[in-house]
Amino acid sequence: MAESLQLWRESLLEDYRVYLSRNRELSDNTVRAYLTDLNELLDFLFTSLATASGREPSVSQLVEWLSAPTQIRAWLSEMSRQRVARATLARRIASFRTFSAWAQTHGVIEVNPGVKLHAPRPENKLPTVLNPAQAAVLLDTARQHAFPESTPGLVDPEGLRDWALLEMLYATGLRVSELTGLRRADIDSAEHTVRVIGKGDKERVVPYGIPAQLALEQYLERGRPALVATPGPQSGGDWVFLGVKGGRLDTRVVRSMLHRLTALARVPDLGPHGLRHTAATHLLEGGADLRSVQEILGHASLATTQRYTHLSMEQLRRVYEQAHPRA
Repeated sequence: MAESLQLWRESLLEDYRVYLSRNRELSDNTVRAYLTDLNELLDFLFTSLATASGREPSVSQLVEWLSAPTQIRAWLSEMSRQRVARATLARRIASFRTFSAWAQTHGVIEVNPGVKLHAPRPENKLPTVLNPAQAAVLLDTARQHAFPESTPGLVDPEGLRDWALLEMLYATGLRVSELTGLRRADIDSAEHTVRVIGKGDKERVVPYGIPAQLALEQYLERGRPALVATPGPQSGGDWVFLGVKGGRLDTRVVRSMLHRLTALARVPDLGPHGLRHTAATHLLEGGADLRSVQEILGHASLATTQRYTHLSMEQLRRVYEQAHPRA
């Protein structure tokens, strides 16, 4: 890629990042997702232009294609061909519409192709959740890996961290970014609560139970000190959950770890958000009211929490069929 094109791209991404962070006040995760979407679009347009012309495209050509609805639809069609989830496709359309509106306002493009794009209707698909027995098997598997049988009396610092992470995810229903963003001062061990800064910088306090407390204590006493001592540019700090280099744990590491442990536990595969769904479903099945679950999960709208009532209907139907004489 020519230096002029690379400099233009870097400047565009940085200006857009500043706008998203300062003007729109979006979370770091949302900003990162929007920039990733824009990077993927730019890569697609660059490759398409180079293939069509047989040479490296110029800045003006790339800007022209950024303004062309047909090229944006080609990008979206390629994602559909790759069977990208409908929800992901909808998010990327929303992401591009935000960018194209900003780009037109700031003179990057003359025409805003985003106004002609419409997001696909969301799938009415219920998330994968574990039943209580499967959740118990998963957490027990994590605990066993924290205390490997091959080294009696010794612990695996990463294993202790992963065990505490899963116990806390399941106990609190936190978003994975909220959990990895916890600091030591956010945990009240005496009250068994964590203080969370969620979406929109809204603060809430979430309780957790004794199993999570035990796992957290083991990690903080025996696992975290070993990770803090790991030499690295970001070693230490007051983050609760640390990576192998001693800095804040990356959410991608959590996802990878959870997929690995679900396979070892031989339970349905799911990511951190699936464990959040599981926690919410089990709360409702245990008799918690919607408003309380809404507060725990940090949902702005009760309608979002109501999705989980559909999951609980399966248990309600089983109870009905077993108990009602005319079922």
